[in-house]
Amino acid sequence: MAATAEAIRASRAELSSPPRRPVVAGLLLLLFGFVLAASWSSVRAHLQALALLQMVSGEKLSTSLARITTEPVTVTDLTLQTTGGPVRSRLYTPSLHPQTPGIVVFHGVHYLGMDEPRLMAFARAMSACGLTVLTPELPDIKDYRVSEGSVKVIGASTVWFAQHMHQPVSVMGLSFSGGLALVAAADPVFRPSMKMILAVGSQGAMERVAAYYRTSEDTRPDGTQELLPAHEYGPLVMEYEHLEEFVPKRDIVPLRALLKAHLYEDKDAEATAMTALNSTQKVEALQLMDTSSIATRSMLRAAELRHVDEMNGLSPEKHLPGLTVPVFLLHGEADNIIPAAETLWMASELRAATLRAALISPVLSHLDMARSPSMWDEWKLVHFMALVLREAKS
Repeated sequence: MAATAEAIRASRAELSSPPRRPVVAGLLLLLFGFVLAASWSSVRAHLQALALLQMVSGEKLSTSLARITTEPVTVTDLTLQTTGGPVRSRLYTPSLHPQTPGIVVFHGVHYLGMDEPRLMAFARAMSACGLTVLTPELPDIKDYRVSEGSVKVIGASTVWFAQHMHQPVSVMGLSFSGGLALVAAADPVFRPSMKMILAVGSQGAMERVAAYYRTSEDTRPDGTQELLPAHEYGPLVMEYEHLEEFVPKRDIVPLRALLKAHLYEDKDAEATAMTALNSTQKVEALQLMDTSSIATRSMLRAAELRHVDEMNGLSPEKHLPGLTVPVFLLHGEADNIIPAAETLWMASELRAATLRAALISPVLSHLDMARSPSMWDEWKLVHFMALVLREAKS
């Protein structure tokens, strides 16, 4: 890639920085008008959605909004004993109403896994708004590998939670985990435990996303092109997962250490790993990092072709027409890791009776809040999340 490691880190800091103004400022006026025309349960869901988004974006709730919408949360670390083996997890329970319906939230590709601060903030906010939230750890996803093993962990964790709650539970998957949750929902072993699925910033077809990393283009269902420069993060994850296809066998161990430190955002470890490379390996490292070069894109394309069947197995696309679990789809308009065209594809392929709602929102990038959304776009996101909350609590 043309950018240096420092530039990539700065880009990630930019993506995850908090909004410069309140994300949902001014919406209380709209909600006041909404009160006049809607039932209290619907109004309360919208108020809770508003509170949820404010908490996730780091805003302090007003005393009146907090009193109406939230309650204290009890957090417990535990290990699930599932049919697929032990799964490290964390449970967020509304302290005053511990018997509330459940939702299991699966983290995206990040080295902190279930300890990622944004995920923890979101899980706590969801629980404060009246849901029992489980956040299992996905070891492969945590280590930047999108795998069939994660589909099984998603399914087994959901089955465990449904048994724990004595009823089906809602499922929320972030980034690639959202697509894998949809794949799990197609499995008759896991499907009965799932009440509904919310996929946020997720893939419809892995092969299409992989091609986007090389071309910065993704075709929408209507034939138009989504043109958005792809983040270097995507190709680097592909290289890390299949490094043996990019460098000689003798260089895999030192170069994997370098890529791992880079993806894990460990600057000191990355510098140490780079120092340990010989001259040939340093050339290879620079080639891997230059994801915009013709040579690197050629290697990425060759890797895609070798893993077509594997990618198909990790794509919900083939399963969507027969899916019976209710589905909500949410995607950031400016997402340059998994492009928003992926959600458009999934929305076009799901049966009308299955798709509850789909939203492409400029308020989001990949999984982060944007800086200056319009009030109307904020309202659409609040309304979408209110629909999700009502479905999860029904």
